[in-house]
Amino acid sequence: MSQPVKIAIAGANGRMGRAVAQALEGRSDAVVAARFERPGVAGEGLVARETALAAAEAVIDFTLPEASVALAEEAAANGGPALVIGSTGFSDEQLARIDAAAQQIVIVRSGNYSLGVNMLMGLVRQAAAALPAQDWDIEVFEAHHKRKIDAPSGTALMLGEAAAEGRGVNLAEVSDRGRDGVTGPRKEGDIGFSVVRGGGIIGEHSVIFAGESESLTLSHSAIDRGLFARGAIAAAVWVKGKPPGLYDMQDVLGFKK
Repeated sequence: MSQPVKIAIAGANGRMGRAVAQALEGRSDAVVAARFERPGVAGEGLVARETALAAAEAVIDFTLPEASVALAEEAAANGGPALVIGSTGFSDEQLARIDAAAQQIVIVRSGNYSLGVNMLMGLVRQAAAALPAQDWDIEVFEAHHKRKIDAPSGTALMLGEAAAEGRGVNLAEVSDRGRDGVTGPRKEGDIGFSVVRGGGIIGEHSVIFAGESESLTLSHSAIDRGLFARGAIAAAVWVKGKPPGLYDMQDVLGFKK
């Protein structure tokens, strides 16, 4: 039997860091090798970032974009470990820096580590390809807890990208991410985004295909934050032995050919 993958947890004291630690309990294929927080934060069981990187084969990171970029660049400069990044809200410049780091190490980056959401992406892509833009408007709806700092969510943007791919268009050219005041009629072919922030909502995502006489809604609800942790652990186990490069959850689940 192969040895369990040694995993370090970034942002170990955060909600997702704690969820990852809990999801690792009792597993035979993966084990906690180290827990760390941002530089300067101390606590019981925490180690410095460089110590965690040296101890781990993979790091699971649900923190903030700037922290994820710094982590990726440090790992790349030292030849590893692999990274599983679940942070969202990256700028184009930050994504370019992660892409550069992925030339040296294995990085899995996904806006959502749920199996259900990744299945939803495939369904959205198929529906968008089958339903013509002149007859069907697409709206991506998402709702999260009041503490989430980026909008639309990374998952909503993934779903928007899936819809755009299905229609063979560039999301940046058809995205409608803000409506206020007298906006005029909806532009044909636009992919809209609607956002709710409130309470303790873990994650609600729907893609609405709206026609003149009927509508189709494809949706996913997160009931337990642990589902994202379990998906990230699956990604951390999957990366073992993979060549350097940038991957996503579609790769991990074998949805890409």
